[in-house]
Amino acid sequence: MELNLLDLQKLLQNFGVLISFSGRFTQAIIEELGDAVKKNLETEATSQNDTYNVFSVFIEQTQNIKNYGAQKSGSAMGDRIASSGIVAIGKSEAGYFVSSGNLVENKDIALLTPRLDEVATLDKAGLKKLYKEQMKKDVPPGSTGAGLGFIDMARRASRPLNYSMVRLDEHVSFFTLKVYV
Repeated sequence: MELNLLDLQKLLQNFGVLISFSGRFTQAIIEELGDAVKKNLETEATSQNDTYNVFSVFIEQTQNIKNYGAQKSGSAMGDRIASSGIVAIGKSEAGYFVSSGNLVENKDIALLTPRLDEVATLDKAGLKKLYKEQMKKDVPPGSTGAGLGFIDMARRASRPLNYSMVRLDEHVSFFTLKVYV
């Protein structure tokens, strides 16, 4: 069966997708896509605040995918993980959304899901408090950040973060994160 790009385009439009990318994320690709996101939102006559929030969430999600792929580069699943990223920016009745996905090693799920679950249950005041607490902590050696990414995305979101894990085999699962702005 041949891939029909017109059908794919119609499917993406039906889901409200404005911009999407699938493949290996590099800093250069993230920057180019970021420029495209900003320009697209400007033509949509979006408020500056919405544009900034969508852009910030997009950057955070794509950096997470890139950094995780780099972190796993020496593992048996490294190349598979690094090539698995996808991001879609779109608009629905609920507002703009940024949705991303990538493979994660099953052994990492136990570290990832409690953080997401905690952030998803907090209101704006709770997120602000958690953000301030996290800012005071020392960054662990070898860490790619201060652990603020999910908190920051949740603070910008108009709804709780929505995520899923789909187990693909004994090694990896597909992690999806959707943030409405």
